[in-house]
Amino acid sequence: MKTLAIISNKLIRIIGKLVGKGSSLPGQVALKVDKDILSKIKLPKYIIAVTGSNGKTSTVEMIYQVLNNAGLSVAYNKEGSNQIEGVTTLILDNCDLSGNFKKDVLLIESDERYARHTFKYFHPTHYVITNLYRDQLTRNGHPEWIYNIIKDSIYPETTLILNGDDPLVSMFKDLSNTKTYFFGVDRYSDSTNESIATYNDDIYCPKCNHKLIYEYYHYNHIGRFKCPNCNLGNDNIDFKISEANLDESYLVIDDKYKINLALNSIYNAYNILATYSLCRLLNIDTDIICNTLNNYILKNGRVRQFKVGEYQGTLLTSKHENSVSYNQSLRVAKNYKGDVTAFIMVDAISRKYFTSETSWLWDIDFELLNSPNIKKVVLAGLYVSDIATRLEYTGIDFNKVYIEKDIEKAVNYLKDNTIGYIYVITCFSDQDKFLNRVEVLQ
Repeated sequence: MKTLAIISNKLIRIIGKLVGKGSSLPGQVALKVDKDILSKIKLPKYIIAVTGSNGKTSTVEMIYQVLNNAGLSVAYNKEGSNQIEGVTTLILDNCDLSGNFKKDVLLIESDERYARHTFKYFHPTHYVITNLYRDQLTRNGHPEWIYNIIKDSIYPETTLILNGDDPLVSMFKDLSNTKTYFFGVDRYSDSTNESIATYNDDIYCPKCNHKLIYEYYHYNHIGRFKCPNCNLGNDNIDFKISEANLDESYLVIDDKYKINLALNSIYNAYNILATYSLCRLLNIDTDIICNTLNNYILKNGRVRQFKVGEYQGTLLTSKHENSVSYNQSLRVAKNYKGDVTAFIMVDAISRKYFTSETSWLWDIDFELLNSPNIKKVVLAGLYVSDIATRLEYTGIDFNKVYIEKDIEKAVNYLKDNTIGYIYVITCFSDQDKFLNRVEVLQ
């Protein structure tokens, strides 16, 4: 059955590549042929998994680039199929017919809800957990529910690499017999003494329910915290960004290693730090790590450069139904050193199912648009009225807001009415609806 499952996967994968599809179907068929196929594969020394609400795809891409530059052969789910069927496709596609994995490293982006199913059959040697936020509430419920799901995917032989600045993620250290390392970011210019987010899900300790004490916040519930009752906190950080200078576009890691940023975002900085931490634990040469990450430009299509008329801009792809992801895109526009036209488009809610549930729009910190450098705001797409209603509660001057449901008309408006640089903030499903109407530069 093992060989038949592998052959089935490979044949369907070949056909899928010819028609431009097939990242999940081959694995789905293989699992029907042999439901235990993943437990029968001889896997490599290093099995690296990355999960969490946000940052998985970008972190996995950067890990791949570092390991590849270090001379290791790596198989990873570049197409982003991160549920068990897609992971099965990836593994069997890189095996011989006897079930021997042919690369040095298996690198997996794992959907947080499905990790416990995928890792039931094999266990990662290293497991990066990026963060846990409100994310696709109609699908994922509350972050604490996702915490319990991920907990079921962790085994004693796995080394954990955790975001120590996230109280809920830091709780994974309490799992018995797991070796744990933390990464975190020191206070920087945009850190605040009080939470300024629309909501704060970690006012109370996720371990004992006492009120947490924060020394500072970076954004939402991410920052330096301590529980006065059970001592949950992030005093012991193993890998840290000791200086984050977004004005001058660089980071300093562990007081020593400077990395220049292609994207000025603390969100991006955490992904870089997660990559650095994992690669250091694999004993990759620090020069290779830093040289790879220096001015690294993501190739996953999340950040795209374009031109519309005489004006240039950047499209920032945010995650569906994920307010924190949108917040970080808004922060990039707010922190730009010059005038900005912000183009915000919500034309689809989900890639996987139909819903008109828009309550998550109220969790987005649209107050960031009140920044003096944002001269114009363009709202577009099917849910334009929902966004406009949310903006009424931000105190924004509606004289600088243009509302147009029709995407074509909204893009044409930019040609003659843009002020400064354009930042387009939208989701995966909607990005091509914009890019197909402009000149894509990168």
